[in-house]
Amino acid sequence: MQKYVDRQILSGVSTAVLVGRELVHQHCTGWADRESQTPMRDDHLFRVFSNTKLITSVAVLLLMEDGKLELDQPAEEFLPQLVHMQVLKPGATNISDTEPARSKITIRHLLTHTAGLSYGLLDHGTVMYKAYNEKRVMNAFTSLNDMMDVLAELPLSFHPGEAWEYSIATDVLARLVEVVSGMSFDRFLQLRILNPLAMHDTSFVVPAHKLGRLASYYAGTDPQNILQRGLRKLDKSPYPGAFTTSVARLSGGGGLVSSMQDMLALMRSFMPDGDTLLKPETIKLMMQNHLPPGTGIAFPGVGDVPGKGFGLGGAVTLKPSSIDPPASVGEFEWGGIAGTHWWISPRHNIAGILMTQRLMSFWHPFSFDFKRLAYEAVGVK
Repeated sequence: MQKYVDRQILSGVSTAVLVGRELVHQHCTGWADRESQTPMRDDHLFRVFSNTKLITSVAVLLLMEDGKLELDQPAEEFLPQLVHMQVLKPGATNISDTEPARSKITIRHLLTHTAGLSYGLLDHGTVMYKAYNEKRVMNAFTSLNDMMDVLAELPLSFHPGEAWEYSIATDVLARLVEVVSGMSFDRFLQLRILNPLAMHDTSFVVPAHKLGRLASYYAGTDPQNILQRGLRKLDKSPYPGAFTTSVARLSGGGGLVSSMQDMLALMRSFMPDGDTLLKPETIKLMMQNHLPPGTGIAFPGVGDVPGKGFGLGGAVTLKPSSIDPPASVGEFEWGGIAGTHWWISPRHNIAGILMTQRLMSFWHPFSFDFKRLAYEAVGVK
């Protein structure tokens, strides 16, 4: 990872590898803050963005194990805003050009991003992008319930279960957790996940006494060239006071800050031969591909991602691509928009974590380089 720091593609990187529950590698390189030359340490805090989705998925599966919900249960039984959903017709040029949804949105659809919801982030110029941004679906200063009221006014991109689109579905799941549990989302996470795993650095807001440990956030100098040298600091992203002041939205899709030590605790909770939050059979179910035959994952502006399915909270490698480790079949993985990544290989009983802070660096080449090196280092080829 040092080469990416030397080339000013990354400011600093923290990495770790588990074999089973044993930590076999942990290393920091570069700077938590380039301007002040603060070295990256293993106790620095990171905006993990979509790594939050894994924790939210665990919360939903805990409620499933409690017998309070079922995966194929219509979500509208808990979230009335999802009743009578409309779907945007193919080729529609107006947000009102819709037809009734052919099926109900299930909890499984929400966990696998097959509900038909959108994000309004990457699909620039589309009807859905315009509608999501005009309605301010992602507004951090509105509650999860307010978000549901807004979504009730918008159509789906496709009929539930018939395609895959990365979306705000995990924020919908956060509201589902509140309704089913009778607690605020942050309270449920604290009681059922963060406290049991001693994840004391994971929260929606960095408290004042920990602000000095929050790694600085950077962007590349050329958004069109992810390997261009040079970094610029982001002080107000994604909005002024993000992660340092309380807001109404407890985003299950991207709202948490965490540390390497906390992420290691989370990864260990999925590995065998020790205490786990979820039952082994639930963990196995979580890491299986749940997409219909012929359905894969794709991103606007990027296109299809070959060889990937999707489980309950992360992608599943069905066939390694040219940049995946050759032995990564069955790997369960995801990451965040600022470059925090995790992966677990049930087949080989290994896991890895990479933490950095660079905007738009989900599945950036550095994350695949680290993963290939990690596989090789532990003798998996």
